[in-house]
Amino acid sequence: MAEIAATAGIGKGTIYEYFNSKEDLFFAVFEWLSHKIASAATVRISALGGSAAERLVALNDSVVCSVLKMMDMYSLVMEFWAASSSSVMRKRFKTAFRQAYRDFRAIVTSLIQEGIERGEFTSGVNPESIAAALVGMWDALLLQAWFDDAFEPLKTSKDFLVILLVGLAAEKQKL
Repeated sequence: MAEIAATAGIGKGTIYEYFNSKEDLFFAVFEWLSHKIASAATVRISALGGSAAERLVALNDSVVCSVLKMMDMYSLVMEFWAASSSSVMRKRFKTAFRQAYRDFRAIVTSLIQEGIERGEFTSGVNPESIAAALVGMWDALLLQAWFDDAFEPLKTSKDFLVILLVGLAAEKQKL
Protein backbone atom coordinates (compact mmCIF):
# COMPACT_ATOMS: atom_id res chain seq x y z
CA MET A 1 0.00 0.00 0.00
CA ALA A 2 2.93 2.31 0.76
CA GLU A 3 4.32 1.72 -2.72
CA ILE A 4 0.97 2.48 -4.35
CA ALA A 5 0.57 5.64 -2.29
CA ALA A 6 4.06 6.83 -3.20
CA THR A 7 3.46 6.15 -6.91
CA ALA A 8 0.14 8.01 -6.77
CA GLY A 9 1.70 10.88 -4.83
CA ILE A 10 -0.69 10.54 -1.92
CA GLY A 11 -0.45 9.47 1.68
CA LYS A 12 -0.99 5.82 2.56
CA GLY A 13 -3.94 6.82 4.74
CA THR A 14 -5.70 8.31 1.72
CA ILE A 15 -5.87 4.88 0.10
CA TYR A 16 -7.60 3.54 3.20
CA GLU A 17 -10.28 6.21 2.80
CA TYR A 18 -11.34 4.35 -0.35
CA PHE A 19 -10.32 0.76 0.39
CA ASN A 20 -10.49 -1.01 3.76
CA SER A 21 -7.58 -3.30 2.94
CA LYS A 22 -5.07 -4.21 0.29
CA GLU A 23 -7.35 -7.15 -0.57
CA ASP A 24 -10.22 -4.74 -1.27
CA LEU A 25 -7.95 -2.67 -3.50
CA PHE A 26 -6.78 -5.80 -5.33
CA PHE A 27 -10.39 -6.88 -5.86
CA ALA A 28 -11.31 -3.39 -7.12
CA VAL A 29 -8.55 -3.68 -9.74
CA PHE A 30 -10.00 -7.07 -10.75
CA GLU A 31 -13.48 -5.55 -11.12
CA TRP A 32 -12.11 -2.60 -13.13
CA LEU A 33 -10.18 -4.85 -15.54
CA SER A 34 -13.09 -7.29 -15.93
CA HIS A 35 -15.48 -4.43 -16.66
CA LYS A 36 -13.10 -2.86 -19.16
CA ILE A 37 -12.75 -6.09 -21.17
CA ALA A 38 -16.47 -6.89 -21.02
CA SER A 39 -17.48 -3.36 -22.03
CA ALA A 40 -15.17 -3.34 -25.03
CA ALA A 41 -16.61 -6.63 -26.26
CA THR A 42 -20.29 -5.93 -25.74
CA VAL A 43 -20.29 -2.36 -27.08
CA ARG A 44 -18.76 -3.48 -30.33
CA ILE A 45 -21.20 -6.32 -31.00
CA SER A 46 -24.27 -4.37 -29.89
CA ALA A 47 -23.43 -1.66 -32.43
CA LEU A 48 -23.42 -4.15 -35.27
CA GLY A 49 -26.26 -5.39 -37.34
CA GLY A 50 -25.77 -8.30 -39.62
CA SER A 51 -25.77 -12.00 -39.13
CA ALA A 52 -25.08 -13.92 -35.94
CA ALA A 53 -21.92 -15.26 -37.57
CA GLU A 54 -20.69 -11.74 -38.32
CA ARG A 55 -21.36 -10.68 -34.75
CA LEU A 56 -19.56 -13.76 -33.36
CA VAL A 57 -16.54 -12.80 -35.48
CA ALA A 58 -16.80 -9.20 -34.21
CA LEU A 59 -17.04 -10.44 -30.62
CA ASN A 60 -13.99 -12.64 -31.17
CA ASP A 61 -12.00 -9.75 -32.60
CA SER A 62 -13.10 -7.45 -29.81
CA VAL A 63 -12.28 -9.86 -26.98
CA VAL A 64 -8.90 -10.87 -28.34
CA CYS A 65 -7.84 -7.36 -29.36
CA SER A 66 -8.99 -5.85 -26.06
CA VAL A 67 -6.88 -8.26 -24.08
CA LEU A 68 -3.92 -7.97 -26.45
CA LYS A 69 -3.95 -4.18 -25.96
CA MET A 70 -3.64 -4.80 -22.23
CA MET A 71 -1.21 -7.72 -22.44
CA ASP A 72 1.28 -5.83 -20.26
CA MET A 73 -1.31 -6.18 -17.48
CA TYR A 74 -2.09 -9.85 -18.20
CA SER A 75 0.06 -10.91 -15.28
CA LEU A 76 -2.74 -9.43 -13.16
CA VAL A 77 -5.16 -11.91 -14.71
CA MET A 78 -2.83 -14.67 -13.57
CA GLU A 79 -2.79 -13.16 -10.07
CA PHE A 80 -6.59 -13.01 -10.07
CA TRP A 81 -6.85 -16.66 -11.12
CA ALA A 82 -4.34 -17.59 -8.41
CA ALA A 83 -6.33 -15.63 -5.83
CA SER A 84 -9.39 -17.67 -6.72
CA SER A 85 -7.65 -20.86 -5.70
CA SER A 86 -5.50 -20.14 -2.71
CA SER A 87 -5.87 -16.72 -1.15
CA VAL A 88 -7.93 -15.50 1.75
CA MET A 89 -10.15 -13.97 -0.93
CA ARG A 90 -10.82 -17.30 -2.64
CA LYS A 91 -14.59 -17.24 -2.20
CA ARG A 92 -14.89 -13.62 -3.35
CA PHE A 93 -12.85 -14.25 -6.51
CA LYS A 94 -14.52 -17.57 -7.31
CA THR A 95 -17.94 -15.94 -7.01
CA ALA A 96 -16.91 -13.03 -9.25
CA PHE A 97 -15.26 -15.29 -11.84
CA ARG A 98 -18.27 -17.63 -11.84
CA GLN A 99 -20.60 -14.71 -12.53
CA ALA A 100 -18.34 -13.14 -15.16
CA TYR A 101 -18.05 -16.43 -17.04
CA ARG A 102 -21.82 -17.00 -16.80
CA ASP A 103 -22.53 -13.50 -18.12
CA PHE A 104 -20.06 -13.87 -20.96
CA ARG A 105 -21.33 -17.34 -21.91
CA ALA A 106 -24.86 -15.89 -21.93
CA ILE A 107 -23.83 -13.27 -24.52
CA VAL A 108 -22.29 -15.91 -26.77
CA THR A 109 -25.21 -18.29 -26.20
CA SER A 110 -27.69 -15.60 -27.23
CA LEU A 111 -25.80 -14.96 -30.47
CA ILE A 112 -25.81 -18.67 -31.31
CA GLN A 113 -29.47 -19.04 -30.34
CA GLU A 114 -30.35 -16.06 -32.52
CA GLY A 115 -28.52 -17.68 -35.43
CA ILE A 116 -30.55 -20.85 -34.90
CA GLU A 117 -33.84 -18.94 -34.71
CA ARG A 118 -33.03 -17.03 -37.92
CA GLY A 119 -32.18 -20.27 -39.72
CA GLU A 120 -28.56 -19.24 -40.10
CA PHE A 121 -27.28 -22.04 -37.84
CA THR A 122 -28.39 -25.63 -37.66
CA SER A 123 -30.91 -26.38 -34.94
CA GLY A 124 -29.23 -29.60 -33.83
CA VAL A 125 -26.64 -27.91 -31.59
CA ASN A 126 -26.51 -26.92 -27.94
CA PRO A 127 -25.83 -23.15 -27.82
CA GLU A 128 -24.65 -23.29 -24.16
CA SER A 129 -22.05 -25.95 -24.94
CA ILE A 130 -20.72 -24.06 -27.93
CA ALA A 131 -20.58 -20.83 -25.90
CA ALA A 132 -18.64 -22.55 -23.11
CA ALA A 133 -16.17 -23.98 -25.64
CA LEU A 134 -15.68 -20.56 -27.28
CA VAL A 135 -15.07 -18.83 -23.96
CA GLY A 136 -12.57 -21.57 -23.08
CA MET A 137 -10.88 -21.13 -26.45
CA TRP A 138 -10.41 -17.41 -25.84
CA ASP A 139 -8.98 -18.04 -22.38
CA ALA A 140 -6.59 -20.68 -23.70
CA LEU A 141 -5.38 -18.66 -26.69
CA LEU A 142 -4.76 -15.55 -24.63
CA LEU A 143 -2.91 -17.58 -22.02
CA GLN A 144 -0.68 -19.00 -24.76
CA ALA A 145 -0.04 -15.47 -26.05
CA TRP A 146 1.05 -14.42 -22.57
CA PHE A 147 3.65 -17.19 -22.51
CA ASP A 148 4.72 -16.89 -26.15
CA ASP A 149 5.19 -13.47 -27.76
CA ALA A 150 5.32 -15.05 -31.23
CA PHE A 151 1.91 -16.74 -30.83
CA GLU A 152 -0.92 -15.07 -32.77
CA PRO A 153 -4.19 -15.50 -30.88
CA LEU A 154 -6.24 -13.30 -33.22
CA LYS A 155 -5.24 -15.25 -36.32
CA THR A 156 -5.69 -18.57 -34.54
CA SER A 157 -9.12 -17.61 -33.18
CA LYS A 158 -10.25 -16.44 -36.62
CA ASP A 159 -9.07 -19.71 -38.18
CA PHE A 160 -10.98 -21.64 -35.51
CA LEU A 161 -14.14 -19.58 -36.01
CA VAL A 162 -14.17 -20.34 -39.74
CA ILE A 163 -14.29 -24.05 -38.95
CA LEU A 164 -16.90 -23.56 -36.21
CA LEU A 165 -19.14 -21.39 -38.37
CA VAL A 166 -18.98 -23.84 -41.28
CA GLY A 167 -20.03 -26.57 -38.86
CA LEU A 168 -22.85 -24.44 -37.46
CA ALA A 169 -24.16 -23.29 -40.83
CA ALA A 170 -27.70 -24.48 -41.57
CA GLU A 171 -26.74 -24.84 -45.19
CA LYS A 172 -23.25 -26.27 -45.41
CA GLN A 173 -21.35 -23.76 -47.48
CA LYS A 174 -18.00 -22.10 -47.58
CA LEU A 175 -17.95 -18.99 -45.37
